Amino acid sequence: PCYLPYVAVFSSLVLHHAASNSSAPVIQLRLAGEKRKNYEGRVEVFYNGEWGTVCDDDFSRSAARVVCRQLGFMDAESWLPSAKYGRGEGRIWLDNVHCFGTEKSLAQCHSNGFGVSDCKHSEDVGVVCTSKRIPGFKFIRNQGLPVQVEDVRLRATYSQRKKIPITEGFLEVKDGGKWRQICSEEWTQTNSRVICGMNGFPGEKRVNTRPYKLLANRRKKNYWGFSVNCTGNEADLSDCKMGREIELKGNSTCEQGMPVVVSCVPGRAFAPTLSAGYRKAYRVEQPLVRLRGGAMIGEGRVEVLKNGEWGTVCDDNWNIRAATVVCRELGFGSAKEAMSSAQFGQGTGPVHMNKVECSGFEKSLTECQFNRHDLGCSHEEDAALKCNVPDMGFNKRLRLNGGRNPFEGRVEVLAERNGSAVWGSVCSDSWGTMEATVVCRQLGLGFASHAFQETWYWEGESPDDVVLMSGVRCSGTEYTLDQCLHHGKHIHCPKGGGRFAAGVSCTQLAPDLVLSAQAVEQTTYLEDRPMYALQCAHEEHCLSKSAETADSNSYRRLLRFSSQIQNNGLSDFRPRAAHHSWVWHECHRHYHSMEVFTHYDLLSLNGTKVAEGHKASFCLEDTHCDEGIQKKYACANFGAQGITVGCWDTYRHDIDCQWIDITDVKPGDYIFQVVINPNYEVAESDYTNNVMKCRSRYDGQRIWTYNCQIVLWKTIDMIKQIVNNNLNKLWGFQCFFLRLGLAGF
Repeated sequence: PCYLPYVAVFSSLVLHHAASNSSAPVIQLRLAGEKRKNYEGRVEVFYNGEWGTVCDDDFSRSAARVVCRQLGFMDAESWLPSAKYGRGEGRIWLDNVHCFGTEKSLAQCHSNGFGVSDCKHSEDVGVVCTSKRIPGFKFIRNQGLPVQVEDVRLRATYSQRKKIPITEGFLEVKDGGKWRQICSEEWTQTNSRVICGMNGFPGEKRVNTRPYKLLANRRKKNYWGFSVNCTGNEADLSDCKMGREIELKGNSTCEQGMPVVVSCVPGRAFAPTLSAGYRKAYRVEQPLVRLRGGAMIGEGRVEVLKNGEWGTVCDDNWNIRAATVVCRELGFGSAKEAMSSAQFGQGTGPVHMNKVECSGFEKSLTECQFNRHDLGCSHEEDAALKCNVPDMGFNKRLRLNGGRNPFEGRVEVLAERNGSAVWGSVCSDSWGTMEATVVCRQLGLGFASHAFQETWYWEGESPDDVVLMSGVRCSGTEYTLDQCLHHGKHIHCPKGGGRFAAGVSCTQLAPDLVLSAQAVEQTTYLEDRPMYALQCAHEEHCLSKSAETADSNSYRRLLRFSSQIQNNGLSDFRPRAAHHSWVWHECHRHYHSMEVFTHYDLLSLNGTKVAEGHKASFCLEDTHCDEGIQKKYACANFGAQGITVGCWDTYRHDIDCQWIDITDVKPGDYIFQVVINPNYEVAESDYTNNVMKCRSRYDGQRIWTYNCQIVLWKTIDMIKQIVNNNLNKLWGFQCFFLRLGLAGF
């Protein structure tokens, strides 16, 4: 008997639901508000000629699924209460919505009834849908509603299809499972701007339509039944409004026009020639905006340059319109996603901008309005983005073979040999993390995790002795492996391919080490220490060369300092070598998990090295962690080594080798430099913040260290490091620098 009331209530609900199915009014839905993706936003309902919102009371994942499927998406990922996408306006049409998840329309779900609500707009509900559209979905169309189609493409003419990237062609939309053209009668350049942005291009240009019209007259046309009305600052066609309905009359449709043709201007990095690049958006001079921490092309944390110092942007009010301004400024298309909460890792330095407001037509993010004074943001709120980039076919000429999963394997390249395209391996001589980084980026697999010089345990499909690429040298910034320095057709691989073919493993997340410049500046001092007390340090090569012949009673002058190294990335920093291969040092009685973890250098003002030191990673551990983060790594009892995300490892000034031996240095002005992970032994999301420089003045008795700061390690400096480390293995690098316009190197 105790179950009867529940059954009765449930039956009543089903009856009410069934009744509502038969009499449900026709409604329209849209996703609005302060959204970062075109498949998320505040749920708004068009009913009785008026837009309104939905209250979050009793809303559920099932209701979100009904909303998303009514909008043409495959499913719902989540729903968000309390006006997370901003407060709406007008009526609150629905409250206490109960759905089973199988309804075709939100109007078929049980609710209090249209307009019956005790909610405020602070309770407006939002949803996040999956990005994938329902194939062949039939949308309900009304003028003024958002454009909703399954897909959009530029269809190039036959003679243009081999060009990369495709920048011009007939515009087609996929609707109801079929590709359809759009009538040009009401088409505008602002519409073209949006289409170009979606395809990864920052700008549009006018096109000569005469040859296209001749071609269209010879083809059967299948027009879409609506015109499009974009303002030009939208990131996606789905953000535009639908124009008037087009009367479909077979071949007589669009008599005053023709199928729309769109022509786009690529960013300079994707242009066939430099002169064809997009000059308005792509700054040849020092850029004011950059992306950091992203693995793929056109994604990362947004950083801006102000008063000579790079800083980040706070995510307050950060939206897809502001993100699109950044993407176009950098030579990409519109933004795919505006991201918050340091999703590409935390930056360093100041937070330069907050509450950014862009119209979408600015040439640079610095032209947008923003709060200059009331910042109040931490790096946990750093803004980031993902841009639309052109389809360059990068992943069609490279593949991984033989791995246990799609993220690892032997590297194989496609090349022309004897008039045909063949697959072959890459020589592993000089193969390292930088080369692996480019491979993972080119294949869209994230960051490099490891670079392998032996891959006998991975069987490839190409013959073992076919080596198609050798002498590969990358700076790590290239988009493709063939943009790196290599031997070209003159293959030189003494070890051959087979077991010595190059391999990689990739990962979606990577660490990012940053040194505290303030800690270094505050802890530097000089110590005179006798040679007899430095025997262990001498064995580990922590003293200058003159110590080889020094008397045991003589003294060495040491520039001591502390280093505090934080992991700002998205995964733990772990030594590349496994525990069993760490090197035991009997004198200090500890393991080295990385032979060289940091370089310490004292340079003259013109960059010449006058003294040097290094630090092996005999103990990588979590000394301190941010609040709420648990320590994972400790060196006690020969435990696991590493640095957890949000933790830092402190090497105190009184530890052996935590110095530079300046015994032979003359008084003067110098540059004190620290480089973390100098040989790129461990892959990171950003190597450009691994260098700290200070100004130092030494009078023979005292030293002053000041103006310590993290400096951008430029591409040319990274190339110099590669060349200096591997000069005996490098062929033809002078030609490479000439290609880069660096003949003065």
